[in-house]
Amino acid sequence: MATGALRRFCRCSCFCSENLYVARYRLHVRFRDEQQLRRDYGPILRSRGCVSPNDFQQLLEELEQEVERRQRMGQESAARKALIARSYHPARPDIYNSLQVPVEYSMSPGADLEGLLQQLETVSEEKRIYRLPVFTMSFCQALLEELEHFEQSDMPKGRPNTMNNYGVLLHEIGLDEPLVTPLRERFLQPLMALLYPDCGGGWLDSHRAFVVKYAPGQDRELGCHYDNAELTLNVALGKAFTGGALYFGGLFQAPSALAKPLEVEHKVGQGVLHRGGQLHGARSLGTGERWNLVVWLRASAVRNRLCPMCCRKPDLVDDEGFGDGFTREEPTVVDVCALT
Repeated sequence: MATGALRRFCRCSCFCSENLYVARYRLHVRFRDEQQLRRDYGPILRSRGCVSPNDFQQLLEELEQEVERRQRMGQESAARKALIARSYHPARPDIYNSLQVPVEYSMSPGADLEGLLQQLETVSEEKRIYRLPVFTMSFCQALLEELEHFEQSDMPKGRPNTMNNYGVLLHEIGLDEPLVTPLRERFLQPLMALLYPDCGGGWLDSHRAFVVKYAPGQDRELGCHYDNAELTLNVALGKAFTGGALYFGGLFQAPSALAKPLEVEHKVGQGVLHRGGQLHGARSLGTGERWNLVVWLRASAVRNRLCPMCCRKPDLVDDEGFGDGFTREEPTVVDVCALT
């Protein structure tokens, strides 16, 4: 389902109050005011080291700054993208116009789930986690060269998300249209329609794509979380590294969701597919550098009914670009009953 050029995407207003990550205490919190924070999180914060008045005051200031950052994020990202488009000179311009979308079984006439499962690796049937080739080694190398060139430039850079401090937002450097959108529309949607029809896999109409970097002295691990997405693709790009395995628990709504986590090693050029609501994280990096492309895949037909972050009917706020994948209008051809 191609995205209409004039379609306006939104975010849910909960973006500025729900799921704020506090790295020091390894905790996602809801934040509205001091009284609510003390009431809802006082005991767990104390158990994780937030014990003195100074500790709590510092936490309050960090959360207030994060709320302000989120409120400005869309406009600041659009400004960075415009400046980069005017001033940045790519090291590998070929990757901006030469995507080779893999030819997969799911794109052929008569494709079905049984046949598709013979073409990819089932990492966990229970958790519905799969792995498949996405990029060639040479494309991964070329993309890494471009990303490192951008990282070393004097261009402004946004954080990939609230949990990762190092990496690149692909829409800001102009790689959404030539790389990620055709990847979603031509490759991932036919695949996801077969693997995850109940999660909106056949109705993916937006995405958020970013590259995360793990290295000594920078981010080394990723705490447990779930994604603001119906479905997620995570592709290992390189470089040479040890450690950093992904781990998966159950769906975030389930009790004891991390009782027996499943660990999954990275394979360069291959992508891991999972549901956005699957709890997951990354073990600590051992040595070297690890770069991964993460694509949050979104279906407005699903999220327009229930925001995955606040678990309520979304309160829509206009946003830049794809926003958080919500729309004010429903897709005209979706059988909503098929998504329940």
